[in-house]
Amino acid sequence: MLATQMGIDLSSLEQMGLSRGTDGATNNQNRQGNQIYPRGTQFDEFGNPISPEQEMLNDKLRKEEDKELKLYGLDIFANAPSTFTPVNNVPVPANYLIGPGDQLLVQFYGKENQEFQLVVNRDGTLVIPKLGPVSAAGKTFSELKGYLTDVVKRQIIGVEIAVSMGELRTIQVLVMGEAFKPGSYNISSLSTITHALFASGGVTDIASLRNIQLKRGGKLVETLDLYDLLNAGDSSKDALLQSGDVVFVPAVDKTVRVDGLVRRPAIYELKHEESLSDVIKLAGGRLPEGYAKAVGVKRYQQGVQVQLTVDLTQDDIKVQSGDEIRVAKVAPHVADAVTLIGAVARPGKYQWQDGMRVSALLGNKRSALLETADMSYVLILRDKNDNGDLSILQADLTLLHRGSNYDPQLMPNDRLLVFSRIESESIGDIKLEDLAYTDEELTEQEKEKWEKRIEDKLFWQQLGLNENPTQQDSFDDDMQMLSAQTLVELSESEREKILEFKDTTYFSRKRMLAPVIAKLREQAKLGEPLQLVEIVGEVKVPGVYPLSNNAEILDLIKAAGGLTESSYGHNSEITRTQINAKGIAEVSHINFSPMAVLEDAATANIKLQSKDRVNIFTIPSWQENLRVTVKGEVEFPGEYTIRRGERLSDLLTRVGGLTNYGEASAAIFTRESLKERERENLVRLAEELRKQIASESLRRQSGAGAMVSYDQAKNLLRDLTKVAPVGRLVIDLKGVIEGQDVTDVVLEDGDTLYIPGRTQAVNVIGEVYVPTSHLYTAGLTYEEYISRSGGYKDLAAKSKTYVIHADGSVTVPGRNDNFWFSSSQEKAGIIPGDTIVVPFDSDYIDNMTLWTNATQIVYQLAVSIAAISSL
Repeated sequence: MLATQMGIDLSSLEQMGLSRGTDGATNNQNRQGNQIYPRGTQFDEFGNPISPEQEMLNDKLRKEEDKELKLYGLDIFANAPSTFTPVNNVPVPANYLIGPGDQLLVQFYGKENQEFQLVVNRDGTLVIPKLGPVSAAGKTFSELKGYLTDVVKRQIIGVEIAVSMGELRTIQVLVMGEAFKPGSYNISSLSTITHALFASGGVTDIASLRNIQLKRGGKLVETLDLYDLLNAGDSSKDALLQSGDVVFVPAVDKTVRVDGLVRRPAIYELKHEESLSDVIKLAGGRLPEGYAKAVGVKRYQQGVQVQLTVDLTQDDIKVQSGDEIRVAKVAPHVADAVTLIGAVARPGKYQWQDGMRVSALLGNKRSALLETADMSYVLILRDKNDNGDLSILQADLTLLHRGSNYDPQLMPNDRLLVFSRIESESIGDIKLEDLAYTDEELTEQEKEKWEKRIEDKLFWQQLGLNENPTQQDSFDDDMQMLSAQTLVELSESEREKILEFKDTTYFSRKRMLAPVIAKLREQAKLGEPLQLVEIVGEVKVPGVYPLSNNAEILDLIKAAGGLTESSYGHNSEITRTQINAKGIAEVSHINFSPMAVLEDAATANIKLQSKDRVNIFTIPSWQENLRVTVKGEVEFPGEYTIRRGERLSDLLTRVGGLTNYGEASAAIFTRESLKERERENLVRLAEELRKQIASESLRRQSGAGAMVSYDQAKNLLRDLTKVAPVGRLVIDLKGVIEGQDVTDVVLEDGDTLYIPGRTQAVNVIGEVYVPTSHLYTAGLTYEEYISRSGGYKDLAAKSKTYVIHADGSVTVPGRNDNFWFSSSQEKAGIIPGDTIVVPFDSDYIDNMTLWTNATQIVYQLAVSIAAISSL
């Protein structure tokens, strides 16, 4: 109402984001055109909202631009003001030259007390009351003060004088050359050369910062080298300007690029520097991690580009204009150090000392290891030559207290691998150095990975795709609405997830040994057999392991995490491949006793050789707990543990048999293996149906065949993919109860027996008018039950009507040939619990036989699920 009275268009205020809610608070929204966005949303120059991911990428691009080398010293003018006026109330130096326009504050005190504000006239005189004109121009401020004091003392007895500067005159100077805005500027008389440069907006990108000239009356008065001011704070050459002075900025002449491990990478202008060491000193010096023995110099000489490498510790060279100097980083290799990798509390590099042993690093297990660390298996990777070939040693931290024989001595550059007891199937592409990261370094690595994922996502979005089609993953789920701030700075919960993953599965055997095994395979050659062995069977972590020096069977068992409870302690075998005297490979089998090996019997612990395969046998007749479930109308329902070979008749005895209300003919028996098979069949059937739909679509386009309802086909496919497999096995439970061996079933792990209660209903489903259940009436045929449900619909396949009996068998009235889930014997009539199915007539729309089969499977599974759910 107020807006209407005042003639203001309220919608215009809303578009400007100025509307307020009823509580007087500004709405937490931004309006851009007809769209409303959350407060704080950024927009590009076209008015489109910028996503947090895009904003993060833009920040990264800006950082990359900032890393480009620029001429050293230009940054001083980066924020130069558009107008520059020095402060006038600064102290005036004693050598300041007085000129026309300067104001002096003169005060008499003593016999007389008076104060005057006097201005130097254009003729250079200063008119002082009672004294007359006094020559002032051309004198320094210090000379003028002394002169006025002498004059006052001579002419006015008993009066003292105090002189100070008031407002200073304005002078006009010219700034020419490579100034950002060359021209004439009016500046304070206290201004220096740098003040004039700021007044002109700085200098251009090709300006010389080491040869800035001050000219007065056509003569060179001073030359300013800004590097002296920037590097040493020397402003002695920053001279005061006078009216009519010219500040000339020439173009830069000689420059070199200095990049890499120096303190100030930039483009530097040369003046007095001639040697390479002088230039590096100009760049702030070499960083400690910079490699001084191989400084690269790229030079353009006689029309070609040449590359020089200089050892600054031994030699020095003269630099030339245009040289590109780069100080490389020292090699990542750390000399005289050992590295802890894996499930340790403080991974990383440690100083090696002569006589150092494993106990020096891992002796205190509580403080040195993670809780998940496996102390019985520690590997020591040692370089045995300059090619980086590995030699493997093995240690058991639980035996360190026994003496030096169990406490290996370490050598420089050894790497100690400590594994986790928790295994992971994930291997990935990793390096051993990656596993030596500290918690902070690991978190930083994860942040870099997330940033890379964002760049990839934006790339595919620019192509019009939501995600890389070759790498479909759960990126959007993992990054659900994360802001750019969250991506850059991980929250505490995200950091805990990363560290939890690191402590559990990050240091598993398969993950950490993958690069070691790959290296051992690579270095194997003639005369140096492959240093790998394999262990299978009843061990906790079977697989391929490095063959450590002088390794025996017990060492390999420790590497595999130890024996399982089902391992056979009296006998196992080693399969060994050896080359005989004729150069032919021969395979032999060596038996040993794992129990004797664990008891440390000297004769039982056999030394391993290259490519040995150790097989730990299983205890004869050993089995894990096999469980089956019995539900419904039995005396003692529940979960039962069975032995191998146990039958359904045995299980019925253990559950106490059926209750008085149990219906044996309606029993439902399900099996996990059949459920998986049904799932595969449904997938295969859906695929076949898709092919037929595609074929029918082509026929329809060419005008052949009847019209196919695409919506019906799509609905059927959707129903098939949503169907949950039951895995039902049709059994004759009455025959089992009566003791017929041919009907008995050998039980498997995961089997389930459902015994429903007695029913008096007969179900009618499918293409009838009223699918429902009817009270069983003896003597009625299936067609009479269909009539009670309203009869057939127009699309019903009358001749294909079938009956699903309570025991799961299927009967087609009038015939009993091969069919889905059909029984081997004809069922006589309709009995309680039966389901009459009237299928859809697929021939009505087209001759697609799979449609019939698909609908029959869906009906069959639906009936089984309904029966189980009713228990």
